[in-house]
Amino acid sequence: MEKEDVRWEREDGHALRLARAEDVEAYWEGFDQFDPEGALLTGSRDHYEKDEVTSFFLRCVDDPDRRDLLIFSPEGAVLGESVINEIDWAARSANFRIALFGAPARDRGLGSWACALTRDHAFEGLGLHRLELDVFSINPRAERVYAKAGFIREGVLRDAILLPDGTYCDDVLMAILEDDWRRCRGA
Repeated sequence: MEKEDVRWEREDGHALRLARAEDVEAYWEGFDQFDPEGALLTGSRDHYEKDEVTSFFLRCVDDPDRRDLLIFSPEGAVLGESVINEIDWAARSANFRIALFGAPARDRGLGSWACALTRDHAFEGLGLHRLELDVFSINPRAERVYAKAGFIREGVLRDAILLPDGTYCDDVLMAILEDDWRRCRGA
């Protein structure tokens, strides 16, 4: 399926839009701000080389089975990403993930805003039936954002995530179906 051009803007000038190849340098500059808290909450490493990030980004832009949306500041800096990936067009299902790259992007409502728009695009724009995600139990703030967006807790993989300090946390599975989405849009 050919990628559609999508863009949304908040009143304060922040924008969410589909990633393009020409965003690669801005993406790297934003990603390079990924802080230890963000890495921990998303299960990422705390350091990546530029060439591995930029080559991965360019593969994602070209992949027909994913939609990578970038969160931009009013000045045009990339603050994070909101991603629909692992799209199964036949089953009309996909995975969702979001990452804010640093503390300046957090606690401003950007994650909630991008989550809701990406969810809407999954059902309205892509015609999906199911959108699923997993969130670490050490990230209750994200779980609240997902629940507010209509995602329903489906299960827990107990002690499934080994943390850098050697302890474990649960992996919480959540999903939203198109009927759930219609209900939450109507509310």
